[in-house]
Amino acid sequence: MDEPLTDSNYLILLALLEPKHGYAIMKEISEITEERVSIGPASMYTILKKLVKSEYITLEQDDDRKKIYLITELGIKKLEEEVERRKLFYQAGERLLLEKAREEL
Repeated sequence: MDEPLTDSNYLILLALLEPKHGYAIMKEISEITEERVSIGPASMYTILKKLVKSEYITLEQDDDRKKIYLITELGIKKLEEEVERRKLFYQAGERLLLEKAREEL
């Protein structure tokens, strides 16, 4: 998984900056996106399996037999790279839209 993260992968990694189980991940994503994004259970668990396989997260089980997911150092590194990539896109979009608005004046 050396390609850029999808929005869903990105949001799941952000949510896992603190260890969480599946339902808590979905709730966190909803909160950090101000209710604009929700990831359903089927999609989320498919993505979680891929993130585990890519070693961006690990899976642990707690006493209540809940699956707790934790971001790895590799996952944090990937998330940092992704933040920089997305920042570049945001800045380019903002700059180009501002230039376009100035041209129309």
